[in-house]
Amino acid sequence: MTDVLEVKEAAGALASAFESYKESNDARLDALERKRGDVLLDEKVDRIGGVVTRLQDQVTGMRTALHRPALGKDAAAPVSEHKAAFLRYITKGIEMDLGAIERKAMSVISDPDGGYMAPVEISDRIVTRQYDTTPLRQIATVMNVTSDAVEMLRDTDDAGALWLGELDSRADTEAGQLGRIRIPVFELHAQPRATQKLLDDANLNVEDWLTSKIAGRFSRAESTAFVAGDGVTQPRGFTTYPVAATGDAGRAWGTFEYVATGNSGAFAASSPGDALIGLLHKLKAGYLPGAAWVMPRAVADAVRRFKESSTSAYIWQPGLQAGQPATLLGYPVYLGEDMPAMAADSLSVAFGNFAEGYTIVDRAGLRILRDPYTAAPFVKFRASKRVGGDVTNFEAVKFLKFAAS
Repeated sequence: MTDVLEVKEAAGALASAFESYKESNDARLDALERKRGDVLLDEKVDRIGGVVTRLQDQVTGMRTALHRPALGKDAAAPVSEHKAAFLRYITKGIEMDLGAIERKAMSVISDPDGGYMAPVEISDRIVTRQYDTTPLRQIATVMNVTSDAVEMLRDTDDAGALWLGELDSRADTEAGQLGRIRIPVFELHAQPRATQKLLDDANLNVEDWLTSKIAGRFSRAESTAFVAGDGVTQPRGFTTYPVAATGDAGRAWGTFEYVATGNSGAFAASSPGDALIGLLHKLKAGYLPGAAWVMPRAVADAVRRFKESSTSAYIWQPGLQAGQPATLLGYPVYLGEDMPAMAADSLSVAFGNFAEGYTIVDRAGLRILRDPYTAAPFVKFRASKRVGGDVTNFEAVKFLKFAAS
């Protein structure tokens, strides 16, 4: 079991590795400036960079484990009536107790096809694992609803105002306009299965098994949809909208702003970190509290080498304190492998306040249907939940485009 001492030791190893990384990278940059590139130095920097990445992942995972609810059964812990009935339904298919409890509680859905809602204890653990593996759930706004869609007003048009003297006439001014945002929910489906013999085995932790199977499938599907979903039968991803180099004042709503790296498919050869600094300063000051970077691991590995041109200070710092991710220019970095790979005109880096810019909508409850018939001797568990997501503010997030201009 992970403890605080192990986390501190791993954080210390990460700090030491990053210092070694900076020393090696400084030597590599010096050699390049003297036009005496050293292949061995390049290999050393890449090797230590891999160690830093591995240690950063290890520290992040250990901190997550410290805060994750235990998945094993605790004989001394109280078991709710609903939870016990649900586990009898999963292992034995006994519906009578569960159906009576759900009708009594009037807080879950019991459809005629035999679908039952997972108890809160199991649903929460699945959501927790999604939180661990889907970066956008950590930084976006997450809402729980009981309908097929959520609607909200969008106020993006400023009201008019005039300076007047004491005796000047008072003319009408523009009142501003309101728009509407509608985020529908879509069904996400998973269907793990197990033999009845396995379910009857006293050594099997049914909660752990079911949570692991469903959480893994749901989290991967959600992660991809929030970034690149088409919005037709799944949430719409924030990378699917058009982009323009136009600032907020002159850009149409529904379009994101981008900053070019200065080099097609790569960072600029000279002062590559300047594009990241320029991107940061494109975001309005009101969005900066809570802002974060999202990028794939390959881009993060490249950015780790960059320095601020005027001070020669590294713009990347590893996350060493408890609960803190790595930072870039003072803002946290979240690795998202669903972001586009670095290529010509790719939008591989996003920076902004995702709590303002993107909203995830969960329809309350996880439904599970037990099917022991269609794949005997296996028992299928048809699990489904309904989730949606879409952009709510096109000023709150900016992109780095790997292009010359």
